[in-house]
Amino acid sequence: MRIDSKLISRHNEKFQHKHHQRLSFLQSELGNLDPVIDKLMKFQVAIPSWALGTGGTRFGRFPGPGEPGSLEQKMEDVGLLHALNRSSGAISLHIPWDIPKDYAAIRKLAAELELKFDAVNSNTFQDQPGQPHTYKFGSLQNVNKATRQQAIAHNIDVIRHGVELGSESLTVWLADGSCFPGQLNFRKAFQHTLESLQEIYAALPDNWKMFVEYKAFEPNFYSMTVGDWGQSLLYANKLGAKAYTLVDLGHHLPNANIEQIVSLLLMEGKLAGFHFNDSKYGDDDLTVGSIKPYQLFLIFNELVEGMDARGMDHARDLGWMIDASHNVKDPLEDLLQSVEAIMMAYAHALLVDRRALNTAQENNDVVAAQEILKQVFHTDVRALVAEARLRSGGALNPLQFFREEKIREGLTKERGTHTIATGL
Repeated sequence: MRIDSKLISRHNEKFQHKHHQRLSFLQSELGNLDPVIDKLMKFQVAIPSWALGTGGTRFGRFPGPGEPGSLEQKMEDVGLLHALNRSSGAISLHIPWDIPKDYAAIRKLAAELELKFDAVNSNTFQDQPGQPHTYKFGSLQNVNKATRQQAIAHNIDVIRHGVELGSESLTVWLADGSCFPGQLNFRKAFQHTLESLQEIYAALPDNWKMFVEYKAFEPNFYSMTVGDWGQSLLYANKLGAKAYTLVDLGHHLPNANIEQIVSLLLMEGKLAGFHFNDSKYGDDDLTVGSIKPYQLFLIFNELVEGMDARGMDHARDLGWMIDASHNVKDPLEDLLQSVEAIMMAYAHALLVDRRALNTAQENNDVVAAQEILKQVFHTDVRALVAEARLRSGGALNPLQFFREEKIREGLTKERGTHTIATGL
């Protein structure tokens, strides 16, 4: 399903007057906003291929109508999102859930939809049909060398798929760990994992990066072999210059200061990028910004400051991706909400008066520093983000367009009511 640009133009005409009023007010308050709008227009958030269908829990999954039943349909769904918000111009594939059958055809479709391929993701947290060795007791850490070699071979195969599609990074997330004391020798598990990662790292093309993701708990509840950012950084440092730490906002113990973690990883040149989501209790995989929007802004505040300090390109030098599980919402609506929240947090961070904040920090003026951040956070930047969409050819109100034009109904008519997306 493709969206006619004329429909978007007609939609935008209905909201132009109010939009310009809101934007004019912002400009009167903040001055020239064109530099911020230019950066917002360049910023892209990758959509993971597994997020186009309804997620699930250990207790059940309730698929919705019109879910994409193939990689091509998933790409078309990302194309729909990108047509509406102009900020979803990349897709991140998960292998083996989404193995291309025809690379040339997939590349052609991506070009038609104005999509690029972001990081490719390996899967050793599930046993796949026909594999000889189980990952029940771990993959890259497994005491069985044949199991480790199987997991290594899978990751190298994922790299091969990525090369064919123009991707330039591999994300490795491990479910490896232990559930009970004494189950695992921690030192041996670390060493096995490191040796396995070294073999995968050696297979990376010269222009590729390896993203090592961590998680504090789940599915193992006594120990995780890559359990926090320190362990991931330890692996990345031992692996070499092409290895980085990937931050998932849900992969921390409660109350972790994620913005500080981000700042230090960025300072060390070892921050890969993000899996964006939100949480109330743990790794909840909720809509970005739905629970802790101020924390999201604080994270972006550190990102903008840190990237500017290193002379980095905001749009290209880090990996930006959503990782969510839409258990009770329409996946496309949820993704539109998530991208909007990310763009707003980024816009807020771009508006921070860096000079004033630095002066307050240098003078130990705690109140002034807090007020600078709070004042920006309470500024309504929706018109600013909408203007970036408008100038890029997107919809002023993507979610409203999605509903008014009955996009889900159209997808259901095309695909049926009982399609189930591969993946989660």
